[in-house]
Amino acid sequence: MDPKKHKIIFSQSAERDIERFEIAAARQLVKDIQNYLETNPLPFGKSRIKKLTGYKPPLYRLRSGDYRAYYRITPDAAVVVAVTNKKDSEKILKKMK
Repeated sequence: MDPKKHKIIFSQSAERDIERFEIAAARQLVKDIQNYLETNPLPFGKSRIKKLTGYKPPLYRLRSGDYRAYYRITPDAAVVVAVTNKKDSEKILKKMK
């Protein structure tokens, strides 16, 4: 039995964020987002995925090299709301509270 595949939706701001990255970094980031979020968008054990505290609705972070993808889970999809370099993560997270 195949595990359920989640649909991945990129917000307009997340798409703009990815377009600003170098091509190689953007490709790796999108590949990681597809690999991790399609099959299991929730954190399990030691994972690249972390549920962040203090956010309603819940906000999750996926690590991919020096980049971070922030997303929320809906019943039928994982919605990527922002993508940033790890050094800019603090600014992005303050805007999301």
